[in-house]
Amino acid sequence: MARLSAVFFGFSKQVLQTVATKKMPHQSLTHNTILYGTMKRIQDILKERILVLDGAMGTMLQRYKFTEEDFRGKRFADWEHPLQGNNDLLSLTQPEAIAEVHRKYFAAGADIVETNTFSGTTIAMADYFMEDLVYELNYESARIAKQVADEFTAKEPHKPRFVAGSIGPTNKTASMSPDVNDPGFRGVTFDELRIAYKQQVEALLDGGSDILLVETIFDTLNAKAALFAIEEVKEERNIDVPIMVSGTITDASGRTLSGQTAEAFLISISHIPILSVGFNCALGASQLVPHLEVLAAKTGFGVSAHPNAGLPNAFGEYDETAEQMAAQIKEYLDKSLVNIVGGCCGTTPEHINAIANLVKDYKPRNIALETV
Repeated sequence: MARLSAVFFGFSKQVLQTVATKKMPHQSLTHNTILYGTMKRIQDILKERILVLDGAMGTMLQRYKFTEEDFRGKRFADWEHPLQGNNDLLSLTQPEAIAEVHRKYFAAGADIVETNTFSGTTIAMADYFMEDLVYELNYESARIAKQVADEFTAKEPHKPRFVAGSIGPTNKTASMSPDVNDPGFRGVTFDELRIAYKQQVEALLDGGSDILLVETIFDTLNAKAALFAIEEVKEERNIDVPIMVSGTITDASGRTLSGQTAEAFLISISHIPILSVGFNCALGASQLVPHLEVLAAKTGFGVSAHPNAGLPNAFGEYDETAEQMAAQIKEYLDKSLVNIVGGCCGTTPEHINAIANLVKDYKPRNIALETV
C-alpha cells in the first residue's frame, strides 16, 4: 500500500523509507473485526437511507458561556498561557458538557456525531502550548462520543449510532505562503503535517472512533497529508476504517482557498478509498448546491454536505432557523445529491432534527459502494 500510495502522491524516497520500515504493532482480532463490521454496517445503511450528521459543536458550547476558569478547570488552573477558546480542551476540563452536546444531537436524530477534536493536532495546539496533550485530547474526545453513541445504540439497536473522528485543516497551509512578501515561504511542511495527523488518527481510533472525517479542507495538500497518515495507520494496524472527506468552498468563485474547483478537488482525493466526499462550512445550504451537483455527477463515492446555517451576519452570528435551512436542504434531496447531510457553523439540535425529519421521506442517492 505504501508503494501504491507513493505513485499517486509523488512522495520523496525519505518519506517512503519511513513508511516501509514501520513495524506493525500487535492488533487484536476483535479490534480488526469491529472496524470491519463498522465499515460493512455503514455501507449497508447508506444503501437503505440517508445518514444524518450532527451540527456545530462550537455553537453549542457557546451556550454554556464558559469562562477562562471553566476552560482551565482544576488541572490547568496554573497554566501560564490563556486557554479560553480552546474548545478541544473542554473534553478534559468539561467532559460532561461535551457528552451532553453529543446526547442532544443523537436525540435530535443524528446517526453520526463528530468528536470534539477539530483543532486536535500538535500544529494547532501550539497556539496554547499544549502539543504534549494531543494524544489525550483526541483519545478522551473519542471515548466520550463513543460512550454516548453506545448508549443510544443500546436503546435503539435498529438505529446504530456512529462516531466520526473530526480531523480539521490545522491553522497552517502547505500550498500557500503566509507572507505576501515571500511567495515561496511555507509555514508548514508536508511531513510535519503527516506526523501531526498520524498522532491524531491513532488517538481517535484508540478512543473508539468508527469513522475518520477529514473536514473543512481549504488546502488539498493538507488533506493529502491527513489521508496519507490515515493510510499509514491502516497499513501498520492491518485495519480498514471508513473515511469521509469534506472540503470547503470559500467564496462565490466556487473554489477552495488554495484555488481548486469542486471537480479539481474531487480528482485530487479520488485515488484514496473513501466512504464519502463533500463540502462543509463557509457557505449556506443554497450556495452549496452547484458544487454538490458537480460531485454527485462525477463520483461513485457517497456525497456529504454539512453547510452553515446561512451566512453570518455583521456580528458573526447565524440567523437561519431550522425550518429555513431544512427548506433549502430539500433541494439536495429532490435532486438526489447527497448520502450524508448535517450542519456546520450556527447549526443546533433544532436544525438537525428538522433535517432528520426531512430525509425520512427520501431514498438515498445511488452510489458505487464497491469502490469504497
